[in-house]
Amino acid sequence: MVTAQAKSNVHEYLLDNGMKVLVKTDHRAPVVVSQVWYKVGSSYEWGGVTGASHVLEHMMFKGTQKHAAGEFSRIIAEQGGRENAFTSRDYTAYFQTLEKSRLPVSMEMEADRMHNLVMQEEEFAKEVKVVMEERRTRTDDKPRSLTYEQFYATAFNHSGYHHPIIGWMNDLESLEIDDLKTWYQQYYAPNNATLIVVGDVEPDEVYAMAKRYYGVIPKGKTAVLKPRIEAKQLGQRRIEVAAPAKLPYLLMGYKVPVLATVEDEKEVYALDVLAGVLDGGDSARFSRDLIRGRQLAASAGASYGMHARTDDLFILQGIPANGHTMQEIEAALREHIEKLKTELVDEKELKRIKAQVIASEVYEKDSLFYQGMSMGILETVGLGWQRQDEYVEKIKAVTAEQVQAVAIKYLIDDHLTVATLKPLPIDPNKPPTAPTAGRH
Repeated sequence: MVTAQAKSNVHEYLLDNGMKVLVKTDHRAPVVVSQVWYKVGSSYEWGGVTGASHVLEHMMFKGTQKHAAGEFSRIIAEQGGRENAFTSRDYTAYFQTLEKSRLPVSMEMEADRMHNLVMQEEEFAKEVKVVMEERRTRTDDKPRSLTYEQFYATAFNHSGYHHPIIGWMNDLESLEIDDLKTWYQQYYAPNNATLIVVGDVEPDEVYAMAKRYYGVIPKGKTAVLKPRIEAKQLGQRRIEVAAPAKLPYLLMGYKVPVLATVEDEKEVYALDVLAGVLDGGDSARFSRDLIRGRQLAASAGASYGMHARTDDLFILQGIPANGHTMQEIEAALREHIEKLKTELVDEKELKRIKAQVIASEVYEKDSLFYQGMSMGILETVGLGWQRQDEYVEKIKAVTAEQVQAVAIKYLIDDHLTVATLKPLPIDPNKPPTAPTAGRH
């Protein structure tokens, strides 16, 4: 057993089978959030089995030797709780929110499906069709989502970020139940998982409960992940996606490091602040200049996430306003990037952006779920939950010179991928597809 405590009031334990347990106390209400995070997601996949992580997430609700299909959700609902799951590029997570005395119910069933999942061919065939329909409605019939998918597939050739979380349709059509059984055996093991409990609990009691339910599961032999490092990009890449749509859409992505890959972590926090300078609320530059000022854009945005497992993209996006073109939008976005390279952000603006970035972080911490999610992401991408305590101070320390330096170093054409959506006429005889129903 290993225990640790930081100013964030987190207690860390390690079960004998290698499963890490993190408990964070928050006594404001008699509620608890329980999350199990697995180190597997779409970036672990390769051509031919894309979508396996997401389909397996669906199958986790289809029964064990002890609980029939659908019972997990029914029992949690009967206990007055809520539950769901999600698959990302770097992780898969399952979670429940319950009144604190119901935590054993959650743990018993979650531990059961970690080790005793039953996959039946009939249920598998149904769930693959559900995922294929989900893909049609959320990607194939959504021109911006389709463009975003092609954008990432163009930006990354070797990295696992090349393919979409939901999988390519051809791979889903050829996916077999044995593929999922292999995936389950390789990645769903206590030594490849982290249990996170946040709420009105006593840490040592949660640890004892975790030993009782999860500690009896044998350690697994998890797959060794190949590095699959993206080759250096040697020039700008461009792609045009032609699809039925009302409006054109522009995406620009510069390859940038993340906290797990950067040599000097100050650069990562500077990139985060840079995104805030461009798109940190109504007073940020894109909104002030492109939308309200010159009225070139119907929308314009910038985004960056530092907590990926491998290098990712610093993304700019925009939709031209009526009477303006995609070329004007791209030129305007580039103009703002060049300004960041040649002119320092003034201290007043920098202070305001930092305050907004920090306020957003603090606001998220008000939620039990997001407190757990913050720790889960950091743990699962290999950074460690303790890094959450550093964020505010690191952001406060960012200087205007550092913002300028990362703009000069990383926001260059040799690192750039550009995707444009070219609208085609919308078939009036084909109404918009309704969103798919809930996953389970």
